[in-house]
Order: sequence, then structure tokens, then C-alpha cells
Amino acid sequence: MDGDRTAQTATRSGLKSSEAAARLRRDGPNQLPAPSRVPWWRRLFAQLTHFFALLLWFAAVLALVAGMPELGIAIVVVIVVNGLFAFAQQERAEKAADKLGELLPTSIVVRRDGELSPVHTRDLVVGDVVALGGGDRVPADLTLVVSERCSFDESTLTGESEPVFRATGTPVLAGTFVVEGEAEGVVTATGARTRLAGIAALTTSVRRPPGQLDKEIQRIVRTLAFVSVGVGAVFFAVSLLVGISWTNAFLFAVGITVALVPEGLLPTVTLSLAMGAQRMARSDALVRNLEAVETLGATTFICTDKTGTLTQNQMNVVEVWTADGSVSVHGEGYEPTGSVAGAPSAIARAAEAGRAGVAASKGRIVHKDGEWHPVGDPMEAAIAAFAARLLSPDSPVPAEEVVRRFGFDPRRRRESVIVRGQLFLKGAPDAVLPRCAAGRALLVQAHSAVEDMASRGLRVLAVARLELDDPGPDASPDLIERDLELLGLLGLEDPPRTTVPRALAAARSAGIRVAMLTGDHPSTAHAIAREIGLLGPDDMVVQGADLPADDQILGALLDRDGIVVSRVSPEQKLRVAKALQARGHIVAMTGDGVNDGPALRQADIGVAMGRGGTDVAREAADLVLLDDDFATIMTAVEQGRATYANIRRFLTYHLTDNVAELTPFALWGLSGGLFPLALSVLQILCIDIGTDLLPALALGGEAPSKGVLERPPERRHLVDTSLFTRVFGVLGPTEALVEMTAFLVALMVAGWRPGGEFPTGSALLAASGAAFTAVVLGQIGTAFACRSTSRPPWAMGWTTNRLLLWAVLAELGTLAFFLLVTPVADLLGHTVPPTEGFVVAVLAIPAVLLADYTHKRVRQRRKAVGARPVA
Repeated sequence: MDGDRTAQTATRSGLKSSEAAARLRRDGPNQLPAPSRVPWWRRLFAQLTHFFALLLWFAAVLALVAGMPELGIAIVVVIVVNGLFAFAQQERAEKAADKLGELLPTSIVVRRDGELSPVHTRDLVVGDVVALGGGDRVPADLTLVVSERCSFDESTLTGESEPVFRATGTPVLAGTFVVEGEAEGVVTATGARTRLAGIAALTTSVRRPPGQLDKEIQRIVRTLAFVSVGVGAVFFAVSLLVGISWTNAFLFAVGITVALVPEGLLPTVTLSLAMGAQRMARSDALVRNLEAVETLGATTFICTDKTGTLTQNQMNVVEVWTADGSVSVHGEGYEPTGSVAGAPSAIARAAEAGRAGVAASKGRIVHKDGEWHPVGDPMEAAIAAFAARLLSPDSPVPAEEVVRRFGFDPRRRRESVIVRGQLFLKGAPDAVLPRCAAGRALLVQAHSAVEDMASRGLRVLAVARLELDDPGPDASPDLIERDLELLGLLGLEDPPRTTVPRALAAARSAGIRVAMLTGDHPSTAHAIAREIGLLGPDDMVVQGADLPADDQILGALLDRDGIVVSRVSPEQKLRVAKALQARGHIVAMTGDGVNDGPALRQADIGVAMGRGGTDVAREAADLVLLDDDFATIMTAVEQGRATYANIRRFLTYHLTDNVAELTPFALWGLSGGLFPLALSVLQILCIDIGTDLLPALALGGEAPSKGVLERPPERRHLVDTSLFTRVFGVLGPTEALVEMTAFLVALMVAGWRPGGEFPTGSALLAASGAAFTAVVLGQIGTAFACRSTSRPPWAMGWTTNRLLLWAVLAELGTLAFFLLVTPVADLLGHTVPPTEGFVVAVLAIPAVLLADYTHKRVRQRRKAVGARPVA
């Protein structure tokens, strides 16, 4: 009832700013209540009870039952520390996502103080008059006061996919979308008082299915867990068979299990993805789904729009063709001042075309902060600026004089408005010229002018008018828009972005194919594609209507670099995405319109425009370009590849250390307990949680390497043969060899000789300290070696990853703490190693680096031999 009264008393000029501010203070911001989150204690509890944690809890209980309280307490400490760390990273990621979400532009055009102006949706109040067009999201509950054949997508509330037409006087609800047409409505409810607020709680209960990266990580986690438990069980049985007591056998089995479980894997993966997303955000690429960071790195095909993505989306009318001749227009940006050159009669006709183009548009220019800015569609704002140069800045047709408006329809490719007995229309030339009543000779000239302007990269719009009476509310635009008087052709220039040629070259170097999908004229698309260097060697430009009906043929046609598809419809973009995916491509698709939603959802990576895009497109996308620049896509691809490489880096690092931690137990078990344990379970736990984790996190934050965009996309699994070869054939054995050598050298310093009795007491404690030191220092060498799969660390620069340097310093400090603090050393079961043992332990760093460097050189030589042509 209150909403109806508000609509009835609203004026077309909208609220005054002072009244709007008062209502905002009274009712609060127009935003939904924050969804109820899982309590922090439940989120923390989940981190302490996942699959890995349950394994360790079980081991802790068994240790206590077996009479080893120190081991049980140590395992509990590992679980708690890991859980706290993962919980902290989860909280940090959620807060970062909240802050990144605020970067998305969410504004709507309202009438205040009698003028159209953009307002943030949070600042909408009851009584505001909101202007809506195709693609806009309804920001609050409204009652329509103007509806020009306006249809709404209400599927978010009703589940019905078919658009619903809403007439003047009917309500529309927050969260729905304008499919076509134009409307104005008075706000009747905001924020928590909208119908959407009552439904929003249901959406929070819906969980997304796990993505490919999540599935692969879970597969790795479970595989490693079962392997660790299985190996532990096997060695437990072997220990019993060789006569070791069940207590010692259990100690041995628990040690192997703990050594093989990479406790920090999951939080490290999450942190790496979050850091990649934050880096992308700093480059104006907002990731709406963390897993999209990794998928971007695997992209093999990019389907991009032209306007605003490859071009600057700063349109300017530079030429007008009329029946009386052409007019050149000069002006900067959206300034209403400029100059024109042409015959007086041609200039007069151009002014009429400008007035008609403005009448058929909603875009305007406004003077704010000493500059002129566009409001609404940039192309329509450019027409308003052009008209102002010929007429005056305040020349647009007043809104109250509009009788009917037929909004832009991508199928009709034109829009029109009826004002005081006249219809003004603008649209694509091939959609307007056939409806004009001009003579054949004039139409031939017009078509020739269109081709000429389009060949020079100009976007061409035809403007026409028609004298008529009010045709009635039920007449369709197709019946009305006939026998038009052609006023002129507007040639708009939208210069290419200067960053695009270099970005296209980077895409080609990265093995990524690029296609332009645009609704523009073929000649315009061809001219821009040629200017930016997009066209491939075959110079292919295909119109959407000429695309093959068979999807397999379509895929074969498009599966090339540098193809242009002009006059493409949103439905055809969807077909393109499916056809390329059927050929095995990982497709990134850009879009900005409401009808682009299906194509963005279908693509492996949907990329929406943050500035010029609609809310529908942004919500359907995985990545939002805050600057609408194609070059930002390549920056995001680069970061996605770096993130994928980082995950492989710390997986290599984790598994290498596991080999060194497992070796002492393997020697002890295989010798039937005769060979002393070089490391205890407590020492391994301290390595895993005290020294291992920080370098792994630093590797997860490694910046993209210089050559990351100079090779094809990688589609291999995270853990593959090459990773296993490097871990179990090179890095792991080298680290383990130095570890056991340091252990034996320390024993020899105490008097032990091969074949003799192994010493006990302080000598064994010092030797264990040497082995412990060797593993920790070997971690440092492994961390630097894992920075690249092809280059040694000295070729990359020792200081280019400062996170790793700080992690190494922290690791050395932790090592000193474990060795020099007597109570801690006594608890772990080691002492400071002798000088000889320490020297050997230090050699772990160069030994690991040398072994890794040799392995890389051998691989490079094999690749070089394999690449040589056969004689």
C-alpha cells in the first residue's frame, strides 16, 4: 500500500538530493542483510577434523595407548598448529574476497533534482525514480511509471526462463533483469524490505560442486594418505617379522606415516590461489572463483569482443554522411565544443541527424568536476556530444515529451522513440536502410558510404525519422518503422587500445589462439583487426549468419588463429564456445550484454566487462575486467600459469622432504633394527611444522617467470612422471644421501667404524643432530631448486623472491632454536652436531643444487636432441 502511494505521488523529476539523503539516513543503505556465516568455532573445528587430521588424531591416540605421551602430544601440536594456520588462511581469503567484491561497479541511473545521474545502488531510497535499460539489474522493488515494451528476466525469483513483459503501473522486484526495452520505476522498498531479501537466505544453502583443481588436489591428498598408511602398515608387519617389539614397530610405522603425510598441502594450495587472485586484482582483473586462477593458465582459445575490449570504448562522431554531402567533425572526448567542416546544407542535415540520434538514445553527457562525462552507453553519449557541437548541450528531447520508446533489440539491431508526432530511429545501416523510402540512387550512395567508412574502421549508425500520429499502445515497432526518411550516417571512431598489439603477440607466443566476435559491420571489424594485428595469414572474416549449421564443421572453421566473426549474435557466441570445447580447447569468452550470460557460463572462463558490462554478464563470469582491457586477460593468464607452476613447486618441495624423512626409518626397518634411527618421529614433526612450511608458502607466492608466456599451455596433471622423477630420482635421494652421510660422519667422529658396534648415548644424539641439520639445510637447497624446472637459481637471481629469503632466515632461526635450546633439544632427542658432521650437513645445500642443475641440463640436452631434424 505504501509502495503504491509512493508511486502515485512520485514526480518524473525524481527526489531532491536533500530528501534522498534524509531517507537514506532513516531507512539505511539499499543492501541485503549479510548472509549468516558458519560460526568461527565450527569453521575451526572443521580444520581439526578433516581427513588428514583424523589420521593424525588416530596416531596420537595410539601413541598414548602405547605409552609414548611425548609422541602423542607432539602429534596433537601438529594438528592444532596446522588447523590454526589453515583457519587463518581461510579467514584471510574470505576477507580478501569481500574487499575485492567491493571493486565491482554497481551503480544505477536515477532522476534527482530533475536530472539523470549515476548513483551507487547502496544509496537508493524509497521514492527514487530509476531509469532501466536492457541488461540492467533491478536494484530494489519498483513500481513502473514508464514501460516501453519492457520485458524482465525473473528466473532468479520464479525459475521461469521466459522473459515477462511488464506494463506501466506493475511492480517489478529487486534481483530481476531487464531483457529488452526501457522503463522507469519508483522505488517502493529497499534492502531488507525487498522480496529478494526473503529469498536470499535460500541461496546461501546451495554449494557449488567441486571444480577440477579441487578434485585433483583431493585425489592427491587421498592418494598420499593411503600410501603413507599403507607403507606404515607394511613396515609395521616387517618390523614384527624381524623380531622388533610391537611398541618399537608401532613407533616405526607411525614415523613413516607422519613422514609421508604433507600436512601443509591444503593450506598452501589455498594461499597460492588467493595470492594469485590478489595479484590479478592489482592488475584490474577480479577473480570471482579462486579455482579460475588455475584454469586461466590452461586457456588455449580466447574469444573476445571488439568494442571496449580491443578498443578504448571512447567513441567520437568524426564524420557524417548526408544526402547533401559529408561533414567532418572535430572534438575531443565528450566535450560539447568542437568544429565541423562541410557544405552549409550538409551541416544542417547533420544537425537534424544529431537531434534524431539523441532523441533515440538514453546516453547523455554531464558536466561534473570541471569535465564532461558520459552517462549511459558510451556510443550514445558520443552522439549527444556530437549533437551538442552542432546545437547546444541542453538540446535533448525532454523525457516528458516521449510518447513511446522501442528499446534496442539485438535481433532488430535498432531502436526508436516517438516524440510529438515524430518517430526518431537509429541502428545498424543494414537494419535501417531497407526501411527507408529514399530513391534507389540515394540508397546506393548510402551503402557505398557505409562500406567506405567501415573500411576505415569507423562504426556506422544510420539515423532516420518518420512523421506519424500516436499508433496506439499495441502497435509493434516492425509495423511502425517503415517508409522512413534517411537523415544521415554517423561514423564513430573508437581507437584501438595501445596495449592490444603487444597482448596479441603475447597470446601467440603463449600458444593461445584469439578470435574476435563482434556485432559490428564486417568491414569495420576487418579494419580494426588489421590495425591491431589480429588477422591471421588467411585474413578470414565470417559473418554470423554464414556460420555452418553443423557444429563439427563450425569447430574446424574456427579452430585457427586470428579469425573474425562479425554480426555475431549471443546465441552464435554460445555455439562457438561449445564447438571449440568439443575440439579440446579451454575457452575464455568475453561478454558484456545480458544475452552473453549463457556463453559466459558455457565457457571454461567467462570474462565480463567491469565498466561497460551488465550485471547479468558480471554474475555469469569467472573473471571481471575492471578496466575492460584485453591486455588484462593476458596478465591474468600469466598469473594463472604462475599459480599452476607454484602448486607444482611446493608439491615437489613437500615430496622431496618426505623422501629424506622416510630414509632413516627405511634403513632402520630393513636392517631389522640394527641400524640406529637417524631421526625420531618428534624430529620429523618439528621439520614438517617448524621448518618446512614457510618455504613452501614462499614458493606458492613465486612471481610469474619471464618465459611463462613463451610456451604452450600445460594440460598435464599436477603430479606426473616428470615430477616423480625429479623427486624420487634426483632431489630426494640427494638430500637423503647427505643426511645419512652427516649422520655416519658424526658417528665416526665418536669412534665408530664400519662393521663395529654403533655408539649410543651422547654420540648418537650428536649424530642425530647432524642428520636433522642436514635435512633442514637440504630443504633450503630444495626450495631454491624448485623455483624453476629449467633454470638454476643463480640464473633467476637469488633475491627475486623476497618471501623465500625471509622464509629461509626464519628456517635458520628455527634450526638454531631446535639445536641450541637445551630443553627443546633434549625433548627432540638430539644435540649440537660435531664440526665434521655440521660441515657435511652444510654441503646439503650445494649438493642438492648441483644434482638439480645436472638433471636440468640432461633434460635440456635430451630435448635438443629430440628436436633435431632427422637426416
